[in-house]
Order: sequence, then C-alpha cells, then structure tokens
Amino acid sequence: MINWLHYSNFKEAEFACRCGCGRADMDPAFMGKLQQVRTAIDMPMRITSGFRCAIHNQKVSSTGPNGPHTTGHACDIGVQGADAKKLLSHLIIHFSGIGIQQKGSGRFIHVDDLTPPEFPRPNLWSY
Repeated sequence: MINWLHYSNFKEAEFACRCGCGRADMDPAFMGKLQQVRTAIDMPMRITSGFRCAIHNQKVSSTGPNGPHTTGHACDIGVQGADAKKLLSHLIIHFSGIGIQQKGSGRFIHVDDLTPPEFPRPNLWSY
C-alpha cells in the first residue's frame, strides 16, 4: 500500500484509473523517482494517465491488459514546448522508458521504469 503523504506534489486522485474503479496502485519506488523530478524542475506536472486496471488498459492501449500502466510503474504527463524539454532533461536521468507525443492537441510524455525482458521495447520512442 502506497503512502501518498510521501509525495507532496501529487495526489492519489491524479493517478486513479480513469474507468471509475478508483484504483491507484502506483509503485512507491516509481513515485519516489517522479517526486524527485518534480522537486528538481520546480513546476507543476499534470498527470494525464496514471494507473490503469487491466480492463481499462485493454480499451485504451495497444498493450492490452498487461501494459506498463497496469503495473504502477508508468504515467503520462501532459506537457509541451519549453516545459517538455525541461522535463525530459530530468526524466532521462531516472526512468528507463520514455515515449514522446509532441504534436497535435494531446501532447504528453509517457514515463516508466520497467526493464526488459518483461517489457521489451525501445528506451526512447515517439508516438
């Protein structure tokens, strides 16, 4: 069970599954890294997707019921422009997987700390 009081810049509701089940089973080590980044950049981080239950992930992601968000080791951060560059420079220090979507209206950076062989994929990719 995660103690949300350890992450002063984040609230459990930000990471809750968007399907309505309310689960926010984030990994404490992942959240610790995210808090370190948030403290270092000293700017808000808008979480657009945190934990996803298997059913919701299968509906919204090509990774099916077992994607990175279902582990509590991933989130998407809504960010663009110079803020995205600043954030990215700190994320690459702490996280092993970074996906960047910086075109159109849904700009975000996906971040996770998963490692192969469980989740084989590039360390840095664009959508």
